[in-house]
Amino acid sequence: MELKDKSILIVGGTSGFGETVAKQALGQQANVHIIGHRQDHVDAAIARLQATPGHVTGTALDAQNIDQLTAFFTQHPQFDHILSFLGGAMGGGFLDNSVADIRAAIEAKFFANLQLAQVAANHLADHGSLIMTSGAGGHPYDASGAIVGNQAINTLVEGLAVEMAPNYRVNAVAPTWTPTGLWRNLSATQVEEQAANFATGVPLKRVATKDEVASAYLYLMQNEFVTGQCLHVDGGVDLGVKS
Repeated sequence: MELKDKSILIVGGTSGFGETVAKQALGQQANVHIIGHRQDHVDAAIARLQATPGHVTGTALDAQNIDQLTAFFTQHPQFDHILSFLGGAMGGGFLDNSVADIRAAIEAKFFANLQLAQVAANHLADHGSLIMTSGAGGHPYDASGAIVGNQAINTLVEGLAVEMAPNYRVNAVAPTWTPTGLWRNLSATQVEEQAANFATGVPLKRVATKDEVASAYLYLMQNEFVTGQCLHVDGGVDLGVKS
């Protein structure tokens, strides 16, 4: 159940949750390889992560491009754990967004992860795992395409967990709104205001830290009897709050 000397691939590991997971895994002496879309982002993340003992490498590629994915796995044939942070956020309801925008959000979340899973399934070491990223909080009327994408990820995890058993495990983590690089276009003041507003609807009355969310991915890598699950790290946001 230790991660020492395990090989971990993090797709989307150059910022946010992905980079934080990489840092925590390196702290347990794992060998981590991160994938980012741009070489400068990969280089910058590796420079930051090298402050943590452990071995980290990286590759820049478009993880939604099947040819680039296939070429990558040809050169890196096997990993103990493969983590995906593909997909993004989306605000607004079904009438607020165009069909094209909603389709793009679902494409980036569900179909990108499905494609990755189909390729990565052949490159897991025995008793390895695949961990995806779903999401919690939000509603169909204010997060339309994102909600559909997250629900599809949960369904995908349940199906793959059976298809890939007993040699492999498949799970997901569902964080709720957390200050990460995903919100880089907001000012520090705007992030603080949004965090405070969001916290009012969370039973724990605060937002998560990146470390708290990242620790869920480490748990799912380490516990070898958990599969087909979506682990919510959301402060109970979907439970409602007392009036």
